[in-house]
Amino acid sequence: MNTSFIVFAVLAFLAVVLLIEAAYLFWNSRHGASVKRMDERFRALSAGGSVSTEKLSILKQRMLSDSPFVTRLLSSVPRVQALDRQLQQSGLSWSVARFAAYTGAAAFGGAMTGFALQTPALVMAVLAALFGGIPALILRSRRAKRVAQLERQLPDAADLIARALRAGHSFPAALGMVGEELPQPLGGEFAIVFDEINYGVSMSDALLNMVNRVPVDDLRYFVIAVLIQREAGGNLAEILGSIGAIIRERLKLLGKVRVLSAEGRLSAWILAVLPFAIIALLSVLNPDYVKVFWTDPAGMQLAGASLAMMLCGILWMRKVVRIRV
Repeated sequence: MNTSFIVFAVLAFLAVVLLIEAAYLFWNSRHGASVKRMDERFRALSAGGSVSTEKLSILKQRMLSDSPFVTRLLSSVPRVQALDRQLQQSGLSWSVARFAAYTGAAAFGGAMTGFALQTPALVMAVLAALFGGIPALILRSRRAKRVAQLERQLPDAADLIARALRAGHSFPAALGMVGEELPQPLGGEFAIVFDEINYGVSMSDALLNMVNRVPVDDLRYFVIAVLIQREAGGNLAEILGSIGAIIRERLKLLGKVRVLSAEGRLSAWILAVLPFAIIALLSVLNPDYVKVFWTDPAGMQLAGASLAMMLCGILWMRKVVRIRV
């Protein structure tokens, strides 16, 4: 066999191996586990940070999208930072650009569904709006679920800090213990506070950053109590123990209220979904019967008035059955 051919084959093999290794290193440098952890930490700081305002605002703008052009475009949108904060509070790994892309894709899918069903332009617009709201509903659901989990974990965190203080540990060390002992998501939030304090951020700024990241009223009271104690003095362990007991009693009362109002909330859901379910069922079983709503001008007006009244009724029932404790 020709020696030159063997040398060429060996060199080609090494080149392919090096090319694969370079591709892997390039992918790992942008999408690896360590990069994802750093991205989550930067997102946490950018969504709620109030330390070194200029630097953190730059991080926040860069995290809106991977593309500088899209970042500049999104930065001009009003309240885009509030949306970025809600995405971080929900625990989702979405950026603002990805959320906007999902919303646009869902709206386009709704419009194409209406086009495939040969519905009028108004119905296509309604379907596009309904489908486009699916990512927002997912965001709202994940955020509410995470907030509820944070509320359930907060009494344990207050008790753990109180016990650590009684054992002689400092308050920053107690925060580090909470970050290590408690599971996600609250443990991660306290770990961020502990890291910020170690990096030179003042105690009050680190705690206020956590309040901005975690939309829980009980945590705000917890932070206010700690800051007041640092200014006025007092037994912090006893204060935190009392706060933990109060939060537990409030959660017990909230559970009782939810049990007593379960029937009313179920009735509200049934009344809200029933008209739309009947229209959808009739559209499948007897399309000619419902077709008058889309073809006749009076039917369009009647459908619009009915939809407006149903939406008002849904909002009213939601306000009635939603009890805050």
